[in-house]
Amino acid sequence: MQINIISAVARNRAIGYNNNLLYFIKEDLRRFKQLTTSNTVIMGRRTFESLPKGALPNRRNIVLSRTKKDFPNCDVYTSLDEALKHIDKDEKAFIIGGASVYKEALEMADHLYLTEIDAIPENADVFFPEYDNNIWTVEAKEEHAETEDVPAYSFVDYVRKQA
Repeated sequence: MQINIISAVARNRAIGYNNNLLYFIKEDLRRFKQLTTSNTVIMGRRTFESLPKGALPNRRNIVLSRTKKDFPNCDVYTSLDEALKHIDKDEKAFIIGGASVYKEALEMADHLYLTEIDAIPENADVFFPEYDNNIWTVEAKEEHAETEDVPAYSFVDYVRKQA
């Protein structure tokens, strides 16, 4: 099984505010869909509740929740460890939020697919966890210039260095 983390992260590691994304970047959403379609997405309850149409189509949706046991079109587990026990060895899993799930998954992730946004938002209440740059290698980087309504950003794919 391959464990991947995917997130859009501002310069100060901010990833959300009031259970919403900080920036609406069409290309980022397109990339998210392209990478996660036909794979498994794992998220916390609040991340699921932030999805405008519920479970993401054409993906196996797993929600982590200790309190709620039923989410439409989703498998529900009480912990990340429990969820990972129910993923086949040839499956690709994408951790899509929130901050506590990212933090827990970081130590076991194989890849980070980050959209690094060259801006600091006015408001943020959720942050991506700090990670050790010494254990990650940039596999690919695609830069995008600032436009009228979108700050400059880069798609950066990291792979864990082999020990």
